[in-house]
Amino acid sequence: MTIRNAAPPRGARIDRRLFLRGIGGVTAGLATASALSACGTGTSRSVGGGDGKSSKTLVVRNSGGTYGDANQKAVYDAFTKETGIQIKVVNIAYAQLLAQIQQGRPQFDLIDTSMADVVRFKDEDATEALDYDRLKNAKNAGIADSLLMTHGVGKNYWASVMAYRTDSFDGKKPESWADFWDTKAFPGSRALQARDADLPELEFALLADGVPLDKLYPLDIERAFKSLDNIKGSVRKYWDTGALPGLLLGRKEVVATSVWHGRLDALIKGGSPMAYQWNGARRQSNGFCVPKGAANSDAAYQLIDFALRPDIQAAYAELYPMAPVVPAAYKKLSSAAAGNLASSPEHLKSGFDLDVEWWIKNEAAVSKRWQEWVNA
Repeated sequence: MTIRNAAPPRGARIDRRLFLRGIGGVTAGLATASALSACGTGTSRSVGGGDGKSSKTLVVRNSGGTYGDANQKAVYDAFTKETGIQIKVVNIAYAQLLAQIQQGRPQFDLIDTSMADVVRFKDEDATEALDYDRLKNAKNAGIADSLLMTHGVGKNYWASVMAYRTDSFDGKKPESWADFWDTKAFPGSRALQARDADLPELEFALLADGVPLDKLYPLDIERAFKSLDNIKGSVRKYWDTGALPGLLLGRKEVVATSVWHGRLDALIKGGSPMAYQWNGARRQSNGFCVPKGAANSDAAYQLIDFALRPDIQAAYAELYPMAPVVPAAYKKLSSAAAGNLASSPEHLKSGFDLDVEWWIKNEAAVSKRWQEWVNA
């Protein structure tokens, strides 16, 4: 796929900034961090302090919102307390990040973004190759190989899953995407994700057609669209915002839908007859990368390593439903939090990791085909 510098890339859709900007009810009570709107440069500067700790400022880019709030509370504040290094946060889109790096003047030292954008930055020669010898908490930590990239490392999982009304189907529960596709055994209208929200859900169509989890990639595009043909007549809506699946289920306009995990939590806790089905969950991740020309790369490495500690991974997951990439974090999580995350042991076995590099290479062609299919 061609990277366009003039506009935010499709990677913004891959990490679903709408999701990151507000999972209803999950992070209620978190104080909004004033640093999220801060602007500044990546130049190290003194912040005082005579306690022997570092006096530098680290500038971190993240997407803000409740995602940024959770990072501030669970990661940044704890990091500053331990190291003395102050954190300034900027919220800059991909195109501006890339432009600053290419101009040799990045106003940030560390980028927190989707793993898709991590790959794109690498392809643009905009980020440093990571020295994993400086990341002791990434070594032998059980992090998935797909997240240990040469120019970036994964930090938190999220997932797209199936959701359904528990008062439908005469007490039966759909247990797979094959059941979602089976409108005779599980009658009623469906909803699937629109292209404007994220990548087309070809993987779900292939799983419904019998492709094993470990044989999904490279995706058989023809087979996927043939499978989609079988469900198209029952798809009432292609949702384009994270809140819409819950509304459709709540209004009984559909009985089953794909959904970004976490978006139904508040509704379920409020008594709505809805549930998630984790079999065939499509996992994605956000991660870290270090821009070329960063003024404070030493502190950037320190923060990456800090954020991958099991206790910090667990603290973050307790606040926000993005899952640890470090398995040891689950030993430090409450059972309530652990059971509702994309990388819990049982969910790792029943789901799959989206192949970022395959999608970057094929996204334009698949998106064109998807739009033609929807409009046919």
